[in-house]
Amino acid sequence: MQDNKKLLEAELCYKIRGAVFNMANKYGKGLKEQIYQKALEEEFIKQGLKFESQKRINIYSLDTDKLLGFYTPDFLVEDKVIIEIKSNEFTTKRDIEQQRSYLRASIYEIAYLVNFGTQKLDIRRSIYTNDRKSFVVLLNKNP
Repeated sequence: MQDNKKLLEAELCYKIRGAVFNMANKYGKGLKEQIYQKALEEEFIKQGLKFESQKRINIYSLDTDKLLGFYTPDFLVEDKVIIEIKSNEFTTKRDIEQQRSYLRASIYEIAYLVNFGTQKLDIRRSIYTNDRKSFVVLLNKNP
């Protein structure tokens, strides 16, 4: 069991947030998502973070633990953190719920929803730990 006083992947999350803030300070708001994505790729490289853009990740059934399909986030950083980028005037409840649903049904435990289009940079962190996912236990038993 994890100590509640420790932040899950604290150092990695700190570096990711730093990269996002650095990039946001340089470019401001009002650009298209694809521009922010390319600029964030440059910032991740500069910060020495390993990442994959547009990597398909598996989504599992919460009832049967079977593979249902795939989701393609904007980034997967260090094979641990999902990052989804938006450039909208508002961060919607639907965006937040979608992010949490992907965490709930994948092997990943941390996700950031980053909206560069809001009045103030909006970074939403979600966590859904693998000890709450039955399919992860089965995957670990049958590698």
